[in-house]
Amino acid sequence: MGKPHPIDVHVGSRVRLRRTLLGMSQEKLGEAIGLTFQQVQKYERGANRIGASRLFDLSRVLDVPVSFFFDDAPATDTSSRRLELNEEAAPFEPDPMAKRETLELVRAYYRITNPAVRKRLFELTKSIAATGRFSL
Repeated sequence: MGKPHPIDVHVGSRVRLRRTLLGMSQEKLGEAIGLTFQQVQKYERGANRIGASRLFDLSRVLDVPVSFFFDDAPATDTSSRRLELNEEAAPFEPDPMAKRETLELVRAYYRITNPAVRKRLFELTKSIAATGRFSL
């Protein structure tokens, strides 16, 4: 068995991202679409491809448009591959939106009930990121 296709891996990671942001377990997602949690696991890893009707079911259960699963997908057409072959390979940077740290940060942010405090934290974070001076 070969490596999973990059698009299958990407779509699976987007399923995992949305499921985790909703605080839903693999088991609950599986129940909602008639699968076992092991099948959901395989989808999330990209080991199994997600068919069109299943992707439609996932979009309904996870309350996102089908296009959500393809947002920021890697280019796979032949012209992009030719360009990649002609350029030096850039080091792989994992999608920051798929990191557990990002998910925990977003959850913590939305647990702040005071909208004014949440907005000030948001502005502070943007300000720190814009200056780039706060590195360890």
